[in-house]
Amino acid sequence: MVTKNLETKDKVLMIDAEKCTGCRLCELVCAVKHDGASNPSRSRIRVMKWEMDGVYIPMACRQCQKAPCMEVCPASAISRNDDLNKIEVDQNKCIGCRSCVAICPFGAMGFNSIDRKVFKCDVCDGDPQCVRFCEVQAVQYLNADDVAILKKQDAAAKLYAKSVKVALKSA
Repeated sequence: MVTKNLETKDKVLMIDAEKCTGCRLCELVCAVKHDGASNPSRSRIRVMKWEMDGVYIPMACRQCQKAPCMEVCPASAISRNDDLNKIEVDQNKCIGCRSCVAICPFGAMGFNSIDRKVFKCDVCDGDPQCVRFCEVQAVQYLNADDVAILKKQDAAAKLYAKSVKVALKSA
């Protein structure tokens, strides 16, 4: 178990909206994993869709270092698990007030109207099923340092492409 904790401590979900096809398989496997039902409303990851533009963006908890959901919870039901680098909801303490739902800047907190409790992505304790089943790799679980490098490479490639277009236009 210690080995798994060390492997997942610095990992984060990286979402590449440009790769997402909007299939929503991530939503289904998440709901089945956590609630045993293929009900997207019970999923901890949600695909936001702009059908007319063909844009699909998977949204999930960002496991914020200074998590507003944790700070606003009046029942202290939300805490950080430093071993797995994730924010957790203690269902036994949750009073269902939804303060965390209202304050989350990413809309990552959900509310289960049957149980009257909130829920959020728990990165499947280090083995996120949304990542495992995303065929186009729009959702990945990577080392935080690797994410930073990938983002820099992507930004550099876009700047380079733009500078080439500008150079060709002025030639």
